[in-house]
Amino acid sequence: MEVVAVDIGGTHARFAIAEVEGGRVVALGEPVTLKTAEHASLQTAWQAFEAQLGRPTPKAAAISVASPITGDVIRLTNNPWVIRQSLIPERLGADIYTVINDFGAVGHAVAQLPVEDFDHLCGPDTPLPVEGVTTVCGPGTGLGVAQVFKTPDRYYVLPTEGGHVDFAPLDGIEDAILKRLRKTFTRVSTERVCAGPAIVAIYETLAELEGRAVHSRDDKTIWAEALDGTDSIALAALDRFCLTLGAAAGDLALAHGAKGVVIAGGLGLRIKHKLLRSGFDQRFIAKGRFQSLMASLPVKLITHPQPGLFGAAAAFAQEHS
Repeated sequence: MEVVAVDIGGTHARFAIAEVEGGRVVALGEPVTLKTAEHASLQTAWQAFEAQLGRPTPKAAAISVASPITGDVIRLTNNPWVIRQSLIPERLGADIYTVINDFGAVGHAVAQLPVEDFDHLCGPDTPLPVEGVTTVCGPGTGLGVAQVFKTPDRYYVLPTEGGHVDFAPLDGIEDAILKRLRKTFTRVSTERVCAGPAIVAIYETLAELEGRAVHSRDDKTIWAEALDGTDSIALAALDRFCLTLGAAAGDLALAHGAKGVVIAGGLGLRIKHKLLRSGFDQRFIAKGRFQSLMASLPVKLITHPQPGLFGAAAAFAQEHS
């Protein structure tokens, strides 16, 4: 069965045609990426995709959105689009559909993708657990979090808003980052320090601690300079980002009772080699009396290029099998 898979984030909306059968994804076509800022709504972006496809779209839709799914009306967290689920058949021509939180979709991808789509980060170099909970988290425009619970017969995905728990600083530098963020936000969540835009606050804090002039710069510029090593403060900000991500991933694994952890998201893939050489792993296991438990958990990085699209199709396949 053909399905239009859609993955809508804060900046981009990705579309592809997926083939599903027996509750699983058997094929995912070439993705088309559109900028959300260049389209008024999901409907107009859908029409643009259909024009590029060159034929009518299938009558089934699997839609992943970067927002909680709490009712008919969905207001995306970092995107001005508004989606009414009850209007999907009328506006998109999809007679059957599944709408899922973006990291719920990634959870489905984690549950269905083969071992070849994961790279080892830290902990024992063993496959992800076949039973119990796997924590899935990933930095992007925000910090997405989900749980995958496996039984011998099937799996369940629990989307969460775990990225919005309180940020817990672990040293003087992170105290300074928190202090800076509190000038803007009454409550500072982990997402403010462990998502793509957070590199700005980290960079500005480190520059201030160094006694350097703090110039206003956007996150894309800082990330580019950190990854190519042309700015020492940007590189130090990246190091600090990896530390805070490791601590946050460990906290989530403890809270979930996880037996394995997956780091997801496009940013996670971009900083893969830095994560392997950073203090991510030390921060992940540094949980006091539970250090030996944390060291026993396999931590993987999902490397599939489109886990949101694949996962949306997998969620549809599970719901409508």
